[in-house]
Amino acid sequence: MTEVAEAVWKQAVRGDEAALTAVYDAYHDPLYGYIYRRVGDVETARDLTAVTFQRLLQAIQNQSAPDRNPPAWLYRTAHNLVVDHYRRQQHRRHLPLETARLVGDGNPGGQAEQRLLAAEVRAALQALTPEQQQVITLKFLAGFTNAEVADALEKPEGAVKALQHRGLAALRRLLAPAQEKVR
Repeated sequence: MTEVAEAVWKQAVRGDEAALTAVYDAYHDPLYGYIYRRVGDVETARDLTAVTFQRLLQAIQNQSAPDRNPPAWLYRTAHNLVVDHYRRQQHRRHLPLETARLVGDGNPGGQAEQRLLAAEVRAALQALTPEQQQVITLKFLAGFTNAEVADALEKPEGAVKALQHRGLAALRRLLAPAQEKVR
């Protein structure tokens, strides 16, 4: 997890352009990765990442940006945007087109297997409760510690550990049939 020094964050919150650039550079890629893993679409992930930083700029302009713990604020904002995205998707009756291109080592069979496995993992993750999804994603995909996850979710660390345990157990149950197919 990339950390921005507290002094740089405070300068960014005061509107210092160089500090804002440092914050963007430090958190853009991890936030994009977090959002992409949740939505599974390159363009949507790019859009939601941009909106996350737009919200940061708005919070700075409104003088409501947090004084401390930028990752917690940024990831909470990104999570809320992902939830809003899925709420909007529920109102649509069509399936999204798959637009991402295959990138790989020239092994079409291996690429297809990876894409199928990734889709199964994404579907299994979507079957978890929203809190379990968020804990699993922040902990294992964004690299947060339990304390950082607890801070981001505004929950006690014990609750985060319980959500993680239940979420991993559910993923094991959901993915066990998929593992048998691969063998």
